[in-house]
Amino acid sequence: MKIGKVVSTIKLVEVTCQEAINSIRADVHKHKLLIFKNQGVISGDKHVEISKWFGDLESTFYKHPKSPHPDVFRVSNDESEGCTRVGRTGWHIDGSFMAQPFSYSIYHMVSIPKQGNTAFVSLSDLIDSLSPEKRARWERLWMVSDRRETMAKPLIYSHPITKTPTLCFHLGMTEGFIVDKGTEKEQYTSDMETIGILKDIHKEIVKDDRRLIYSHKWEEGDFIISDNLAVGHEATPETQYPVSDVGLRILHRTTVKGTTFPSKS
Repeated sequence: MKIGKVVSTIKLVEVTCQEAINSIRADVHKHKLLIFKNQGVISGDKHVEISKWFGDLESTFYKHPKSPHPDVFRVSNDESEGCTRVGRTGWHIDGSFMAQPFSYSIYHMVSIPKQGNTAFVSLSDLIDSLSPEKRARWERLWMVSDRRETMAKPLIYSHPITKTPTLCFHLGMTEGFIVDKGTEKEQYTSDMETIGILKDIHKEIVKDDRRLIYSHKWEEGDFIISDNLAVGHEATPETQYPVSDVGLRILHRTTVKGTTFPSKS
């Protein structure tokens, strides 16, 4: 695995001491992805309680009637069970369109399909894999989710906690880029230029036979805590296959409010 750490010795529902919580928080930043195994089915209330170890919760998404808690985003391959077609618009971080993107995303699969992985990529490793020329080009770019947005975000910036370089991006929710923002040369990319940049980011993620990618095959009792600012992700196509083909998929997700606006790397 290129990123992440599997944890099989901790039951999250039994963790109460602050020292253990602080250790988990530190490990999330160290490994970017913590995969807790054999957690059973964690209730919506407990999912929210664990999530609040990392800060205040925030969500901008539609609340499905079957969500177990107002702060739990419930997604599925069956619209009667959860929100569908989620995560299939391209590689992204959660909340890229917000003034302060989410700091953590926390996932729990409560109904396991036969197929339907979640793929993750370490953004610092992606940046380190770029050629010097391409990295210099990307460092000139500022992402705009919507042309009405007043606050563009640097494509490459320093992670507010670890200070390592990372990306603010969404391949399916980007209106354009500003080049050389704040200088006399500042310009907005054309539609064709924007499409080219988005395709280029995708190409860099999947290059070298997808060696930068960890594709997580969900198992019963899995609970994942991710450093959302350090890890890009995408739902694989199978996540939207019909229940008749792969079985019922139900994923619960919480997101923790961002507290620091990204600064330039």
